[in-house]
Amino acid sequence: MRERPASRAFDVHKYQSLEAWKRAHRAALVAHRATDAAYHPKSRDLFNQIRRAAASVEANVVEGYALGTTPQFIRHLRIALGSAAEAESLARLAAELGYLSMETAHELEGLLGGAMMAIRGLLRSPPARKS
Repeated sequence: MRERPASRAFDVHKYQSLEAWKRAHRAALVAHRATDAAYHPKSRDLFNQIRRAAASVEANVVEGYALGTTPQFIRHLRIALGSAAEAESLARLAAELGYLSMETAHELEGLLGGAMMAIRGLLRSPPARKS
């Protein structure tokens, strides 16, 4: 029985070259750092949800990519898109409640908006994968 050579197209670390992942990763870092810096007992639940949603964006891009099939990648990209919208909305809510500065909320909205734009681009034209 012949061994199949490993396909470089499915190298799990190639997700790091995806613009969607880069933007989502930056957004997750900013979300975590900003919510840590602005922590207040009243904001705990909201901040935890912002952090989970922001982390979910990058995690779903990576997970879908690692699964190695176009249908799975698209499914996870759609989940990532929803998580990005959720994190964006919650950042705005946190700012309006006075838990985050408007400047921080705008930064997160910009980063998450950029991630959503990159994800939509991948949904329109996903990289060639096995079906």
